[in-house]
Amino acid sequence: MVSSEDIAARLSALVDEHFEWLFIHDSGKTFPVQKSEIEILCEEKKIFFGFPGEKGFRAWRIEEFSVAGEEIRLDLAADFGRAKETINLIPRASARELSLNIERSRLVKANEIAAIIIEYNVHTRLVRVALNKGNGRLAQIFIEDLAGVQTAVLSDVSEISTPETLLTTAILWLEKLLQRRKKPIDELWIVSEKKYVRNLQKLHGLLNQKAKARIKIIEISSNAVTPKIRELTSLKVSDLWRGKAKKLILPAEVEKSETAQAIIALSPDKIDVIFSKQGETLRFLGLPFARVRRMLGRERAWFGIDHKRRPLTDKSWSELLQLLEQLDTYRRPDTAGKRHDLYRLSPESWLEAILRRNIKLLDANLILSPIYNQFRTSADKIDLLALRKDGRLVIIELKTSPDREMLFQAADYWRKIELQRRRGELKKARAFGDLEIIDKPALVYTVAPALSFHREFEYFAKMLSKEVDLWRFELHENWREDLKVIARKNYNR
Repeated sequence: MVSSEDIAARLSALVDEHFEWLFIHDSGKTFPVQKSEIEILCEEKKIFFGFPGEKGFRAWRIEEFSVAGEEIRLDLAADFGRAKETINLIPRASARELSLNIERSRLVKANEIAAIIIEYNVHTRLVRVALNKGNGRLAQIFIEDLAGVQTAVLSDVSEISTPETLLTTAILWLEKLLQRRKKPIDELWIVSEKKYVRNLQKLHGLLNQKAKARIKIIEISSNAVTPKIRELTSLKVSDLWRGKAKKLILPAEVEKSETAQAIIALSPDKIDVIFSKQGETLRFLGLPFARVRRMLGRERAWFGIDHKRRPLTDKSWSELLQLLEQLDTYRRPDTAGKRHDLYRLSPESWLEAILRRNIKLLDANLILSPIYNQFRTSADKIDLLALRKDGRLVIIELKTSPDREMLFQAADYWRKIELQRRRGELKKARAFGDLEIIDKPALVYTVAPALSFHREFEYFAKMLSKEVDLWRFELHENWREDLKVIARKNYNR
């Protein structure tokens, strides 16, 4: 019988054969990883596969792995088997060939969608099918009716674009098509598969009436035995409150592990901790540098910046101290090394860390939720949740560089939080302890340095329903050293 140690050794040898790997997740998302960033651990006859990703470093138990040519397939599990994921590892050299195949398959998918549209719209003809320039993830289709009037169609053929990406792309593309001298287009369809379309329909419901009339949401079932396509009803904002609110479960209090307490004690004014189901993330002025998690009944910790993580032990404690010295030298407003990675990484988290310690720098009338802002309940959690002194709920979205999707991300968070407020979920979870949340819609504060709002922010704000009470807070560019609000604007006045 092959031992766990032998299996781990074989897998380590396979990983060492290539300098860099492309990780392909179940969702289709890809992530490049160097072999030095991968950890394979064997403990109590169980093999753990440690790897970096968008959510930081993770260590999952290997249930099974197989090899086909140079490709490695891993079936992973965590949380006592409740969370499972399959990851395929492909050498980066093969990834170039894979990229060409992906582009071909996306173009085929785009043409299949176009064919279904024409089949269900018998009085139209197909004008053109193409992929968007840049990443090639979106199909751009043009159809024309018997009167020569053209309609533009946008569809995600990669199945990884968010509703915010689709909607912002659609709005800007339609604006460009409206300005065409020959055959301007004033109607656009966003075609989305049935399993993704509902969230897009809800986000679309937050637009004003004029924008909703020009952009239509189309549901397609292209993989069905008999492909189907239909236009979805345009939702009003009031329709969004008919759904079921996601239950919010927050602990009465959060207790730091002994390891986390020991690390925080090294620099209590600059280190904070974020809790999640995966454990504790310790941050130095917002920059994650250590993780603590209970595994097999005991605390385990890793430290390091970005993907360069290693286990924290008695022997490596001195290296952690060296890392903290570097952080204290470079991650400070007055550092001489402002080009250093430790200064430049995770600026939004730095801004969040400042406001978590003193939210009154933004608005003297705000009180932060003591538990909600420490506990990460989901990957799409809002940056900060606060309460005004009059009891009005406030959703705070932070950016430190121009982000085209900022406004619609904030609007979608507003929809989710507002539904929870109306259903009493925030009150049940005691998000603000004994403080009362008044029965008025939440406010949305979008916050960024003055020059870091996207150039299309004002245009998108005009597209939003007035039922979303939107605010813009502009910060002084030197916010790290002295955070000051230099301008604020309410779009509902």
